Amino acid sequence: MNYTYIVECQDKTLYTGWTNQLEKRVKAHNDGKGAKYTKARRPVQLVYYEIYETKQEAMRREVAIKKLSREQKLKLIQKQGTKEK
Repeated sequence: MNYTYIVECQDKTLYTGWTNQLEKRVKAHNDGKGAKYTKARRPVQLVYYEIYETKQEAMRREVAIKKLSREQKLKLIQKQGTKEK
């Protein structure tokens, strides 16, 4: 499975990414081995994810979510914690 996810950083900013190992990726963010952005904003907390069959679908969704405003991302998070595709 492939995942598009959003984590909330300690400073309340949101980071969106994709992975095929969700728990391992969140742990990497919190260990300072994830994205450069999250390294200085630890700890992070997983607040949203969607499941996709292919890497390409997950990556496409990551790009789409990154284009959303913060308000739109918060609505997405509040609306539904997870979505399976």
